[in-house]
Amino acid sequence: MGSVILDKSYQPDEVEKRWYDFWEKEQLFAASENKTQKTYSIVIPPPNVTGVLHMGHALNITLQDILCRYRRLKGDNVLWMPGTDHAGIATQNVVEKMLASKNTHRHQLGREKFIEAVWQWKEKYGSAIINQLKRMGASCDWQRERFTMDEGLSLAVRKVFVQLYNEGLIYRGKYIINWCPRCHTALADLEVDHDEVNGNLYHIRYPYPNSTKGLIIATTRPETMLGDTAMAVNPNDNRYVGLKNNTVILPLMNKEIPIIKDEYVDMSFGTGALKITPAHDPNDFEIGLRHKLPSIVVIGDDGKMTSEAGKYQGLDRTECRKAVVKDLEEQGLLVKIEPHMHSIGHCYRCKTIIEPNLSEQWFVKAKPLAEKAIAAVKSGETKIIPDTWANTYFDWLENIRDWCISRQIWWGHQIPAWTCTTCNELIVSMDTPTSCTACDSTQLVQESDVLDTWFSSALWPFSTMGWPEKTPLLKCFYPTSVLVTGFDILFFWVARMMMMGLHFMDDVPFKDVYVHALVRDEDGKKMSKSKGNVIDPITIIDNYGTDAFRFTLAAFAAQGRDVKMSEKRVEGYRHFVNKLWNAARFALMHLGEEQKELILKDLSLPDKWILSRLYSIIDSVTDALEEYRFNDAASTIYNFVWHEFCDWYLEAIKPILYEKDKKGCRTSTMSVMWRVLHDILIMLHPFMPFVTEEIWHKFPGTEDSILKTAFPANEESKAKKLKNKDAEVEMEIIEKVITGIRNIRGEMNINPSLSLTAAIHTIDSQITEIVDRYENIILDLAKLESLTVTDPQERPKFAAAAVIDGASIFVSLEGIIDFEKEAGRLEKELEKLDNELSTITKKLNNDSFITKAPDDVVKKVKKKYLALIEKQDKLKTNLDKTRSFANN
Repeated sequence: MGSVILDKSYQPDEVEKRWYDFWEKEQLFAASENKTQKTYSIVIPPPNVTGVLHMGHALNITLQDILCRYRRLKGDNVLWMPGTDHAGIATQNVVEKMLASKNTHRHQLGREKFIEAVWQWKEKYGSAIINQLKRMGASCDWQRERFTMDEGLSLAVRKVFVQLYNEGLIYRGKYIINWCPRCHTALADLEVDHDEVNGNLYHIRYPYPNSTKGLIIATTRPETMLGDTAMAVNPNDNRYVGLKNNTVILPLMNKEIPIIKDEYVDMSFGTGALKITPAHDPNDFEIGLRHKLPSIVVIGDDGKMTSEAGKYQGLDRTECRKAVVKDLEEQGLLVKIEPHMHSIGHCYRCKTIIEPNLSEQWFVKAKPLAEKAIAAVKSGETKIIPDTWANTYFDWLENIRDWCISRQIWWGHQIPAWTCTTCNELIVSMDTPTSCTACDSTQLVQESDVLDTWFSSALWPFSTMGWPEKTPLLKCFYPTSVLVTGFDILFFWVARMMMMGLHFMDDVPFKDVYVHALVRDEDGKKMSKSKGNVIDPITIIDNYGTDAFRFTLAAFAAQGRDVKMSEKRVEGYRHFVNKLWNAARFALMHLGEEQKELILKDLSLPDKWILSRLYSIIDSVTDALEEYRFNDAASTIYNFVWHEFCDWYLEAIKPILYEKDKKGCRTSTMSVMWRVLHDILIMLHPFMPFVTEEIWHKFPGTEDSILKTAFPANEESKAKKLKNKDAEVEMEIIEKVITGIRNIRGEMNINPSLSLTAAIHTIDSQITEIVDRYENIILDLAKLESLTVTDPQERPKFAAAAVIDGASIFVSLEGIIDFEKEAGRLEKELEKLDNELSTITKKLNNDSFITKAPDDVVKKVKKKYLALIEKQDKLKTNLDKTRSFANN
């Protein structure tokens, strides 16, 4: 490709669309099932088909894309498997709301027509999230896009269900489950969000038969007492060792219930007596099983009291609570009510308070599957990064309960089980049966429940590759290389994929699990619509471009630390995109079309230095990416590009490029500039794919897409030849001298265009030799008229000083600064600063402001106060210096 002058400014909108279309057209994201090269694979955490891109998606997709583009540049055959999740409850809710807006509902349509309506919605709106992922630059193999309800995955789901059932690992039974009265479905434990709320603790007396005395219990849910079937005490509780009564009277229901003894009862809580309601509390349910207690359902699926609740039948559960408390108080059985902070479970979708309810559901026996998943991580077959999450993973799996997999909704994988209405035989089958296997009756009814969305998602790593068929894709890319995920679905999804992968593939689904943190607002608060602090990724992309946004996410993606996001930070990295663009524009003004190789003859010091630094940077970036230290890789290359390549190297070689410095070899310098920028573009490409592709196609000596090139590698012979510690030491000394002089300019408010006179006092022969040898670089970059190096002697009069290791630098100010005038300017600036500080100090000394203002506002004011104090100190120091010069 030929060298072309770049436009003055980079405009991401047109560039991003053009290059993404190009990548797709050229099938540059496509994986091959037949290539012999090393494979690398990732399955995307499938976003919900109802989803809209949020900050969590943006971070997750960015990190995956960095890895995939990096591995392609390393020569790997990369498969990044894309797809979406049917999201049973969420999607059904969306479509039901749509139907409600048309004054109809699913029951009017019937199951078949409703499912058709969901499919139509999916076809119309389901691709929105995919298009947004593409705007993020996601380099997925889109030709292989899957959906958890497509034909192939549905076959896999049925195969897994039938096999687990036949192995005795899936069963149907009555069990206490989490029930959402709004969604009318069971919820797995992980689908329940627990929030601390201010409630009440109701102390109630359960009298002994024919007595006013009795046992006192404390409960947060008095309405459930209508379904109590026992009272329990701990057998080790001395208060009840000699208890003569074996029963108590259940208040309001006026029936005797037994007093049982069970070690589960917490002796330290209240009176040590516990009401047992097996149908409405998971712990009570287990106690009920141990003691063979009846389970009485008093709260129905609609959240209303059942006929078992007696006179309270038909009341909503909250209304029933009020009625029960009122009646207990009237009967003298309500001892007291105490305020009580406690945790209440809410449906993760609609936020309705869930109801623990006894119900017939389908379950997976999780413990046998969990054992292998635990062993795989302990043995190192799968590595969790950061490893702090491994303990959380173990804790959950070691205490796992059976997984409730049935949902009472219509959208999803309908459970492949049929009941014969003639003989009640249960048939679980891959194929739809035509007659009963027990009595030959054709009166078969399929289970109306569907499977939990996470059941199909648990098969994602192998079902997307064609399982249960033994496909070439599966053979080539399973197990996958890494899963990139948020910690919030470590149990929902990751642990279950481990269980299913090991059981059905006899291998782990991924070698590494990289767990990233949350994206929060700039003050570290969780983003939420109610707080008004949500940042929309698409808005950020529209305003600053995808590359700046991606680089910001990567730069702050430190392991185990949440990302604090703000538009200012993205704006800062937009400046970095522009810095790269301007550097490339400058380079292309000097490079010819024929430039395509590095020339190592007659290299200047800046050339030797930048090549040495380049090969160190290649090592650092490579190591960081291999170890999932995305922020280290980003900051390393950022500092190299901005500070070393742009600020120092390009400035240092300008005299050579413009042929003012006759010592340097222009041809060699241009080749070094070409090589370093060439490798910078490749290293930056995984982070900033669009701008690097745009520059690459204007760059001499390049062919095809940047995606088809190779990541810079440190071949031992080349690295040994080009790594030059002497050049790095020499350049470091030169930089320190120039920086010292520039600092004096800034502190003393000297116009940058004025040429200065400087002297260096040192006894260090190395500094003397280096300054003498490279005086031309220092004169040019420090804008000096002259520079002398001598042994230490009396400080020059009217000179400002800077100290570096082994030397003192003096810049003559005589004739440069009007000291009296400068002192007056500094005094006025200090006076203005004092007034500003006075206002802020009053605010910080105001108790009302400190206690009533939001925390983030107080923090900002304190931060501003410290910055002003620092500025005040500097101004005072400069004023003292200026006065001393004026008084000489």
